[in-house]
Amino acid sequence: MIGRKLLMMSATCAALAANIVFAQGTGSEGYFTLYNNTAGNVVVGFYTNDGSGWSDNWLPGGQGHPGESVTVEFFADTGACDQMFQVGWLGQDGSEVYDDPIAIDICEASNVYLDDNEIYYD
Repeated sequence: MIGRKLLMMSATCAALAANIVFAQGTGSEGYFTLYNNTAGNVVVGFYTNDGSGWSDNWLPGGQGHPGESVTVEFFADTGACDQMFQVGWLGQDGSEVYDDPIAIDICEASNVYLDDNEIYYD
């Protein structure tokens, strides 16, 4: 069960141009890549929920500016593949503004794309 108590997470943040090719992994391999394809929104939080409550922020101390990507890594050996995820955006007053939760098969996800009006994964 991937939950607040059973999952230790970290994120390695790297500012990379959108057209660079990355080695792809999947959640089942222990990592996936989160892409901020928005025109001007900064990602400050990424959270998952397997039904037992929302995880801690997968991006502690990191921010994903437009055009950047973040590789997110699992440190738990087991977990539910079907999850909900929610993105936190930097508000104009410095607060975190939450997007609507979205269903994801975290084991099949290689890439999560955050666009201005759509969030999706492959």
